Amino acid sequence: MVDSRRAGRTGASPSLIAGIRAALTMIAAALAGALAALGFASLHMARKVVTPATRPADTEILRLDTDAQTITLARTPDTQLPGRYGLFTTGTADYVKLGSVVSEDADSVTRKLLTHVPDTAKLSSAAAFSGWYFDRPEQLHLPFTPELIGSALGPCPAWLFPAGDGDVWVIQVHGRGATRAECLRAVPVFHAMGITSLVVSYRNDGEAPRSRAGTYTLGATEWRDVDAAVGFARRHGAKRVILMGWSMGGAVALQLSLHSAHRDTIAGLILESPVVDWRVVLGYQASMLRVPPTVTSLAIRALRSEWASPLAGAGAPIPFERLDIVARAGELRHPILILHSDDDGFVPSDASHDLVVARPDLVQMKVFDVARHTKLWNYDQDRWSDSIRSWVQERGLAGTVDAQQA
Repeated sequence: MVDSRRAGRTGASPSLIAGIRAALTMIAAALAGALAALGFASLHMARKVVTPATRPADTEILRLDTDAQTITLARTPDTQLPGRYGLFTTGTADYVKLGSVVSEDADSVTRKLLTHVPDTAKLSSAAAFSGWYFDRPEQLHLPFTPELIGSALGPCPAWLFPAGDGDVWVIQVHGRGATRAECLRAVPVFHAMGITSLVVSYRNDGEAPRSRAGTYTLGATEWRDVDAAVGFARRHGAKRVILMGWSMGGAVALQLSLHSAHRDTIAGLILESPVVDWRVVLGYQASMLRVPPTVTSLAIRALRSEWASPLAGAGAPIPFERLDIVARAGELRHPILILHSDDDGFVPSDASHDLVVARPDLVQMKVFDVARHTKLWNYDQDRWSDSIRSWVQERGLAGTVDAQQA
């Protein structure tokens, strides 16, 4: 602040002093406003990361031809992909299966419908493109039973697909914003090898019990529910267990492999489009949305902070260092197969590549391209299935196939 007596001696007028004070006040107010806006944006981003959300619409139904059984969608990087997919809709159908692309232009893609849609159907234009393909276990035409896995929070629903002699099981772990139906694509390839599949749910996914906060911890606590599923498998005859995690389910499986009391039963991990380091993922997604790096950094700091994490909706601080598996690569003890596309578009493959470099003795990676996030099976089912079969057989994990089950 300018001293008025000194200002008088140097010729500064009272009006100049008042102007300086007003300017400093305006600068301070602008700075405070900018910091407040930055803080709000950071907390908003942090809250979105941990809050379970319904599947957002990411495409638009432009035309439905029930005579030809085709559907025309707005063109996106996903809707133009070759292969078989699903589409979440609203109206007279909530989910339909999609086949190959029959025509396309700069703005739209027309695909074959693999679910019959009658001419009386009324579908909302907003839709969400999906890699699930199967959305109910009955569609696999394999024997299964619904199960409840007892966890610390309560019973978690699961589907059990028995196969072989029951010595080797695979536990399927879905990703963020998904449910266990995401994993159904993988069941047939394991069933054909005589491996029992347990497709599980976990806290706050909309099927399993809700935690007190009702938010994700990005794998830091969800692994405990899947650990309960490993215990279930052991009690029902499993001697070796493979963990297969999809997207955030990969982060869950990796935490389980590092912290479970059942570590000696785990025979290996198969990770599909996995989150290996959340900070890499959040930084990538923020850049795609043109979110300033400062906002992303502050959001991560908020989520890992004791005082700020409740403001972001997290029930407890998120331990990002513990979730960074590249940094913890030396602690790994189980063989890992990673299936990841360099064109993922949601979870970049950088950390997956880094993990291979860090632990080439344990980690193998099958690199895809063109295929998008968790859509490798859809894009190239043969290569995807062959990669899993080869890895499983090389480790002597294939079970004995019952002729009646084959």
